[in-house]
Amino acid sequence: MHSSPWGEWEAPGPTPVTAPAQLHLSQDEVWRRAVWERNMKMIEQHNREHSQGKHTFTMAMNAFGDMTNEEFRQVMNGLKIQKRKKWKVFQAPFFVEIPSSVDWREKGYVTPVKDQGYCLCCWAFSATGALEGQMFRKTGKLVSLSEQNLVDCSQTEGNEGYSGGLIDDAFQYVKDNGGLDSEESYPYHAQGDSCKYRPENSVANVTDYWDIPSKENELMITLAAVGPISAAIDASLDTFRFYKEGIYYDPSCSSEDVDHGVLVVGYGADGTETENKKYWIIKNSWGTDWGMDGYIKMAKDRDNHCGIASLASFPTV
Repeated sequence: MHSSPWGEWEAPGPTPVTAPAQLHLSQDEVWRRAVWERNMKMIEQHNREHSQGKHTFTMAMNAFGDMTNEEFRQVMNGLKIQKRKKWKVFQAPFFVEIPSSVDWREKGYVTPVKDQGYCLCCWAFSATGALEGQMFRKTGKLVSLSEQNLVDCSQTEGNEGYSGGLIDDAFQYVKDNGGLDSEESYPYHAQGDSCKYRPENSVANVTDYWDIPSKENELMITLAAVGPISAAIDASLDTFRFYKEGIYYDPSCSSEDVDHGVLVVGYGADGTETENKKYWIIKNSWGTDWGMDGYIKMAKDRDNHCGIASLASFPTV
């Protein structure tokens, strides 16, 4: 994004401060600047190493620059994986020919990148993304769906609103509820509220949902066959937080400890068909200023890197 000094950098909103006294505000700003400068040094060091061929992606300062890693994870990564229930497992159709690359954005299946704000609501954005794609597949109309509807109303299914949730529980809510409102009728505001679902504003439903076996080949086949897929990844690393462009691969990224819901919209390869040139196309929910206009290319066929295939699922409509 930019390498500007602290004085030119502005956070998108006020960092929460509990004490109103000006002294405390000043102390907080000193602390924030120190955090920002540490992050900036880390980014610059990574990019120097990238120019030396040591990394396959670059990093850039962004809106999360004045937060520590712990603070960032506490307000952005809200997937509750420990609660995942056993559900139907989708058997991918092995008899179909699998294309060498897929990008469902080109086919009209994907709405513009959204921004979850400082809310543990990634699971809701992942779920609406998959459902938006399936509704387009059925109707030919792409309609943005309401994450706020899921955040406010799916507690009975096990979700915790703005404090976190599970993608499959979001699908279960829409199935139980008999519908989901549009984004236009039930807009997002990055915090929990009382449920305001209105059946007359429903523009989507779910008849069932399917979990995909935790293998990248199964994810690829299913993605090519049905459309965008909800997935969970390890997004806890600073390299992910400040990702800018290129194919994201960090050996420290866990394939088991996933904490962030995203949408897989395609796959492909850069250059020759060598292993480390393959990638998944991932739609994130951190706004268009993050990454590649809100997207990230994540390493594909590298031992389930960041857990991309660990908790993948999709709804049927």
